[in-house]
Parts: sequence; C-alpha cells; structure tokens
Amino acid sequence: ERCAGFNTEIVLETTAGQGTSIGFEFCQLREIINLVDQNHKLGVCLDTSHIFAAGYDLRTPTAYKNTMSAFDREIGFDRLKAIHLNDSRKEFGSRLDRHERIGQGKIGLAAFGFIINDPVFNQIPKLIEIPGGMESDQQDLMLLKSMITPDEG
Repeated sequence: ERCAGFNTEIVLETTAGQGTSIGFEFCQLREIINLVDQNHKLGVCLDTSHIFAAGYDLRTPTAYKNTMSAFDREIGFDRLKAIHLNDSRKEFGSRLDRHERIGQGKIGLAAFGFIINDPVFNQIPKLIEIPGGMESDQQDLMLLKSMITPDEG
C-alpha cells in the first residue's frame, strides 16, 4: 500500500540451499511468490552456480532442457528478470554456494553455451558473478561472447 504508484519490482534469487536457507527448489520460490499479495511485483534471478548446487543440472542438452522446463513450469519465464552466470567450485547437488569462473568449475563450459544461445533468454540481462575482479570479468565476458552462435532462423 505504501508503494502504490511505484513500479519497483523485488527480485528473488535462487539459492544453493546452504544451511537453512530456502529458495533452492523452484517450488519454494513459487510458494513464496504465491504468498505475496501483490506478487505481480515479484521476479526471479536465476543463479547458475546456485541452481547447480541445489541439484538442477545444466551440463548436457537434456539436463539443461529438463532444468529450464522445471523452472518454467514452477515459476514461469515471465518472472525471470536476470541470470547470474557463474560456474561452481562444488559438486552437483552439494548445496554449497561457491562461485567459479566460467568453464573452470564443475558445471563446465557447455552449459553456458546453452544459456547464451537460448532464444528464450535473448532479452534477459545476464550478469557475470565470478571471483577474481575486473580482469576475470573481462576475460569471461570475451569467452561468453565467443560462444554466441549466429541465429540460423
């Protein structure tokens, strides 16, 4: 009520499920969204390291498709406002939040190609969230740009 007239949105980020945190299962985020009265002002940021640690696989075309289908079914791509791109230092399903540079962790490089070239995400902002500072960011940005394939449609 106090924010009536404002166009501000709140974006919930997927979590790794570390400790007692919630939001690591897509259905948990859906429930949070459903419990909010003005949930039209809620969006979601998908963090690749977090969802991998939470048990959502991205490493093969089939695993990627299954994970994104689950996200769309539980939350909906219409609520996706941003993607944090980062690899994971920890194993699949570890529920530990440890970011790594693109292609240098347990997720591997192929998954980032799937995301970068998925037309569903063309208009979704993608942010590099990796260790190492500006130089690492620039190197990983160049790597991601090199993975973009021409639209064949």
